[in-house]
This record gives sequence, C-alpha cells and structure tokens, in this order.
Amino acid sequence: MTNTSADEELLEFQNISVSFDTPQGEVQAVRDVSLSLKKGEILCVVGESGCGKTVLCKSAMKLLPKNASIKSGRVIVCGEDITDFKEKKMRKLRGSVFSMVFQDPMTTLNPTIPIGKQITEAIKKHEKISSDEARARAVEMLDMVGISDAQKRFGLQPHFFSGGMRQRCVLAVALATNPKILFADEATTALDVTVEEKILKLLLDIRARTGVGIVFISHDLGAVARIADRVAVMYAGKVVEIGTAEDIYYDPRHPYTWGLLSSLPALAAKDKKLKSIPGMPPSLLDPPPGDAFAVRNEYALAIDYEEMPPMFDISETHKAATWLLDKRAPKVVRPELYGRRSNDG
Repeated sequence: MTNTSADEELLEFQNISVSFDTPQGEVQAVRDVSLSLKKGEILCVVGESGCGKTVLCKSAMKLLPKNASIKSGRVIVCGEDITDFKEKKMRKLRGSVFSMVFQDPMTTLNPTIPIGKQITEAIKKHEKISSDEARARAVEMLDMVGISDAQKRFGLQPHFFSGGMRQRCVLAVALATNPKILFADEATTALDVTVEEKILKLLLDIRARTGVGIVFISHDLGAVARIADRVAVMYAGKVVEIGTAEDIYYDPRHPYTWGLLSSLPALAAKDKKLKSIPGMPPSLLDPPPGDAFAVRNEYALAIDYEEMPPMFDISETHKAATWLLDKRAPKVVRPELYGRRSNDG
C-alpha cells in the first residue's frame, strides 16, 4: 500500500454492486454505489436497517459471507485496486490498513482472554516487535482511548468492564496497528446517551491525533450530526443523497432524507409527536424499476415509478438522486425542518 497525502483518497467504492445468493433468488444488497474517503475525514453512512450500509463496508474488507459476492465495480484502497485480492493478501490489509468496530463489543472481544493480551496479539500479528514493546504499545492504546489505570487493567477480562469501557477497548484493539481506515458499524447504538457522547468525542479525538479516515455507519442522525464531515444517505442498496453535514442537515433535497430528519426526536418537541416514514422498503430480490422510494414518497412523480433517477449535482459537494431536481419537475415545498422552510425543489 502506498502512502497517501491529506487530500488523496484512502478508499474508493467505484460503482460497487453486492448480491447474496439465497434459496429465494438473488438479493441485490448494494446497487451501483460510488463513495470515497479522504485521510482524516469522517464519512457517515446513514439509512434504515437493511439499506446496505454494513454490507458495503464489509465488501471492502472482504468479510462478506460465502453466499455474497461483489457483482460489479471496484474497491480502491490507498490507490491500489483490491477488488480481486485473495484471502492471503486481504489478511495483510486487515488491521494494518483498515479495521472495523462493531455494535456489540462482546462479539469482538474474547471473554476469556485479558484485554491487554488481545491488544498485544493484534499488534504482534502485524508487526515484528518484542512482547515488551507490544505490551507498552497496548498500555498506551488503552490510555489513549480513555481507560484509566491502564497498567492495572491490562490483565482484566472483558467482563470486568462496563459496556462503554468495552467499546473503548475494542477501539484500542482496532487502532493498535495504526490503520489508515476505521469502519465503525453502529458503534454507539447499544450505549446510553452519556456514554455515546463520550465515544463520539473519542472518535473525534482519535481522528485529530492519528489522521485516520473513519466510515461511521449509523441510523442515528443525531449522533451523526455531532461528528460528520460528509454524510451519505442510503436507501434500498443505493446512495440517494450525499453532501457535507451542512448540506444534508440544512439543505436536504431527497424526500427520503426529509423523512429521516423529520423523524428525529429532537424535532418532535414542537408538536410532541414523532413522525414516521409510511410503508416499508422494497424487497431487494426484485427491486422496482424506478425510484425504490417512490411508493413511500408523497412527492413522487409518474416517472419515479418507471425510471431510476440519476444523481443530480446541487453544488460541488452536494448530490441527490431524485426527479424533483430535474428542471422539468414541479416546484415542491419541502417539510419544515429545524424551524426553516425552503421553497426550492
């Protein structure tokens, strides 16, 4: 892997499509997705469960189940095409180039092995250093992620730690080998709000210290708003809108994004009611020919049921796939968000 400068891409998904072979047929979990991540950037991928967020990221690390495969597209990591890498090459990249943090730390940590040993094993797997050097690095990592008395807690098993502390330990394991890319898959979802806030601040701090690029996967738009540089909104296996955090939160253009933002509890305070998006996502065994969101979209046009919309450029940083952005579309007043109303389409 080559070194990357601050403005170069660490990770690129180029028109990636991932499918699962099932007894019922082919499930098109990710459909023609293109995304990129720069050094030191936090890219948040949001959407309802089942929209393809986790599958997309696992496809980069080749952690897909046996019945799943990349059907088309390329994965570029630090300028190198790894799409066709076999397992032997991928093992060298996992940990050294990218790591992943999952929602439940107890599915990652071995409950019988002391935390410190789990970190040192990760380090020694990727670097030829002595046990003493690996131990010193492990203690340093525990201290960096906010585990107090790291020396004393080095020899404790995971059950001696709280949920939030276990998630910090998982971060220590993931970061111990100095990866360039960190996938955080619903890493704060199982935590209470106070601990969640600490983990989010920790991610920001780690990004500032190490320059790691972070792909943060979540359905919690409140958490995303606190850390995102850019946000990609996924629906039914496709990216339907992407932009800076400011673009998405203050100038959303896709009706699905409007629905996600309108369902935030923070916005329920005005009328004391939580808003929801009616209906269910479509089956990806047989995706609809047009816009997959059309049947749930009160603003849908006739063409939405017939033809998939392209990505329309709104600005240099902001794109959305909705026919409402076509110059021929009628003007639509979007729902009021954050007390603001826009009259643009």
